[in-house]
Amino acid sequence: MFIRGLQDKFKVKSGLKFLKEEMDKPPKSIAREKGITSVGCIVDVDNFEKAESFYELIDEYALRPNAIKIIGYKREYDKNSPYAIQIFSDKDLGWKGQIENGYVLEFLGREYDMLINYYEEDNLMMKLLSVKTQARLKVGLGTQDAKVNDLILNTPLKDFKLFKSELKKYLKVLNEI
Repeated sequence: MFIRGLQDKFKVKSGLKFLKEEMDKPPKSIAREKGITSVGCIVDVDNFEKAESFYELIDEYALRPNAIKIIGYKREYDKNSPYAIQIFSDKDLGWKGQIENGYVLEFLGREYDMLINYYEEDNLMMKLLSVKTQARLKVGLGTQDAKVNDLILNTPLKDFKLFKSELKKYLKVLNEI
């Protein structure tokens, strides 16, 4: 038990080091045309239980039904419990900032026009996933690090309706929709 705790501590330390290095690098530019055709969402399911609400963006932006990919973060979860979306947790942290979860690898295997980082707390796992995800435009909430996101909306986590309307407004300003 002691060795496991020590190992976890070192994994977190190596993850933080990897995150710092990635955030200090200049952002990679994704060569995709303007317009939103694919959306990735990283959602803090501990604080926002209605992660399926992001599927409303399909109608909002006239997207294909499979254009939205949602992955949720839960501090601890039971793998046998059914969840409507794919979940990852702190247990999935590997060495050098790797996230060892099949759902995460599938999520990272795609390129997105827009990545929505829908979480407020400063969490290593969600930040690692945000930094590793390839997206042309990254959108987050006001409490997040500005190095992670291109567009930050100051809306409360619980008010999804306000987030949706603000996002639409700014995407129109940026000529994305």
